[in-house]
Amino acid sequence: MRVSSHGVTVVALLADPYTPTEIAQRMARTLSTRLADKAGQGRRFVVEVVSEPFTSGTEDPPTLMRRIMDRGSAEDWDIVVALTDLPLHTHGRRLAVDLNHEHGLALLSLPSLGGLRLHSRARRAVEEAVLGLAGPQTTAVEGLPLGQPSPPPDDRLEPVHPGPIGETEADDLRYVVSGPRGYLRILVGMVRANRPWRLVTGLSKALAAALATGAIATLDSTTWSLAEALSAPRLVIAMVGSVGLMIGWLIVDGELWHRSTEGSPEARQRARLYNASTVVTVGIGALVCYVGLMAINLVWALFILNDQVFASMTRSPLHATEYLTLSWFVASVATVGGALGSGLESDEAIRAAAYSKREQERRHRLQGAHDD
Repeated sequence: MRVSSHGVTVVALLADPYTPTEIAQRMARTLSTRLADKAGQGRRFVVEVVSEPFTSGTEDPPTLMRRIMDRGSAEDWDIVVALTDLPLHTHGRRLAVDLNHEHGLALLSLPSLGGLRLHSRARRAVEEAVLGLAGPQTTAVEGLPLGQPSPPPDDRLEPVHPGPIGETEADDLRYVVSGPRGYLRILVGMVRANRPWRLVTGLSKALAAALATGAIATLDSTTWSLAEALSAPRLVIAMVGSVGLMIGWLIVDGELWHRSTEGSPEARQRARLYNASTVVTVGIGALVCYVGLMAINLVWALFILNDQVFASMTRSPLHATEYLTLSWFVASVATVGGALGSGLESDEAIRAAAYSKREQERRHRLQGAHDD
C-alpha cells in the first residue's frame, strides 16, 4: 500500500474547473472517512482538492497522464485522482478511467459515468480507484495473485490492459465504455454538463419575439379556424417542424457545429460526440421553450377569448379541447417567431446558453488555434 512516512495516505483530487471541481469538493467532505472504513486495518487517508485546468490544450490521455505524473511528483501526494468533464478517447475506444499503479495515478472522465446520479457514481469511481491504487502490494497477502485487476469503478466499465508502461503510455490499466450504450452514456453525461435548461434564460430576445407572436396569433380568427381544421397528426408535424427549425437556426446562426481539423479516428469520434451533444442540448432547450410557450398561450387564451365570438368564427363551441388545440398550434407558430428572433441574440449569448463553461473554453481554444 502507498503510505506516507507518517502512516497516512495523502490523496489529491486534481480537478478541472467548474463541474469537476464542484464534484471533487463535495465528495471530499466525506471521502477520507469512507476510504478509511472500506480499507480497514486502521488505515488513514487525507484528501486534498486542487482545482486547476490540467487538461488545457489537450485531450490526449497519455499526455494527460504524464501531466498528472509531473504534477504529483512536485507535491507530497501518495495518490492523485484527476477529474475532467472532457470525453476522452484512446485507440478508438471511449475512455472512462486510466490507472497507473506504480505512481498512484488515476484519470477519470466524468461523462463516461452518464448523466444520472453523477455525484454518487463519481464518488464510487474515485473510492474504487483510490483503494485499488493504495493496495496493490497487499494482493498477495489477501490471497489474490499479483496483477489481478482492481475492482471496476463501475460495473458497466470494461477493463483493458494497454501493456507495459513506456515512453508513450503512462498507465497499466484502463476502463472503457463500449458499444451503443456506452456512446449513449457519454452523450448523456455531456448534455448534463451543458445544462440545456439554461437555454430558456439565455435566449431572452428570442423568447420575447415568441411570446409576442403567440399573443397576436391567439387573437387572430384565421388562427382559430386553422387550429380547428388541423388534425392531431398535423399538429404533431407542425410542432416537430417548428422545434426542428429553431434547433437548426440556433446551431447555424450561432455557429455551434464543430468541424474537426484533424483526420484521426479519435478526432472524428470527438467531433461526432460534440455535435450530437450540441443537437441534444439545443433540442432539450427548444422543447422546454415550446412547453413553456404552450402553457403561457393557454393561460392567455383562457383570459382573452370570448365563447360567442369564437363560435361565430369557427362554428365550434369553445371547450377545453379547443383551448388546448389552439394553444398547441399557437405554440408552433410562436416557436417559429422565436427562431427568427434568436437572430437578434449575440453569438456569445447563444453559446453561453448552449454550452457549459468548460465547453466554451475548449471551443475558444480550438477557434484560436484555427485562426493562428
